[in-house]
Amino acid sequence: MKYAYIFIFFIVLIACKNETKESPVKEKVENKELTEESVSKAQSVLNKVIEQAGGEKYETSAIEFRFRGKEYVSVRNCGMYELQRNQISKTGDTIKDVVSNMGFERFVNRKKQNLPDSLSNKYSNAVNSVHYFAQLPFGLNDPAVKKTYLDTVKINHTAYYKIKVQFTEEGGGDDHDDVYMYWVNQEKNTIDYLAYSFEVNGGGMRFRKAINPRIINGIRFVDYENYAPKEANLNVKDLDKAYENDNLKKVSEIINEDIQVVLGKEKCN
Repeated sequence: MKYAYIFIFFIVLIACKNETKESPVKEKVENKELTEESVSKAQSVLNKVIEQAGGEKYETSAIEFRFRGKEYVSVRNCGMYELQRNQISKTGDTIKDVVSNMGFERFVNRKKQNLPDSLSNKYSNAVNSVHYFAQLPFGLNDPAVKKTYLDTVKINHTAYYKIKVQFTEEGGGDDHDDVYMYWVNQEKNTIDYLAYSFEVNGGGMRFRKAINPRIINGIRFVDYENYAPKEANLNVKDLDKAYENDNLKKVSEIINEDIQVVLGKEKCN
């Protein structure tokens, strides 16, 4: 897809932008970890990470990339957003999945489909997940995010801030029970490693190492080596130690290709 397409799409979203007010998010406080100091420390660390990776540029951007044979497009304008996944089925049908402020929609050959909630949630979560990881650290300051500084650790002799992230039930989606860990390079302010536990599809854990960092039109992108535990009794918090002790096995690579970025000219208030 050409730059012209995502630029026109970006302009259309701007034209449709309306003022919205978000309802307050109720947070469940875990007293052992969510102290005022640990929350403040995590916020400070992640603010620097987001700024280093692109900062305000994310907020008015159109980003397109390919992942495992499918095309993904995100368009954002000051809180308004549309996340797309475009693919062609084995039967030759064109399928377009859209997640936006208005919810989820699926189009087959440009015709809107009526889906049960179970399928809509499944497709929506799949689209969200790819965009989430592709555009990290953007999103880590969303209202539904609960972040906590846990410790300072070393991986391969490099010092990292260890940050835990969870999501509130309101605004956190179907996967709000998932736990994420981020290891932030103290000198570079970059997320070099991350891990997460998940409950869907029987549950499990993954540990990812960031590779192939590159800056495209002012926004930082990385790919990942994807690891799974060799043992079932590990805690997601300890996957950094498991990585250093060779207790993880590489299961895949997360490679985003043909990344294109168009930035808006105006800044958000």
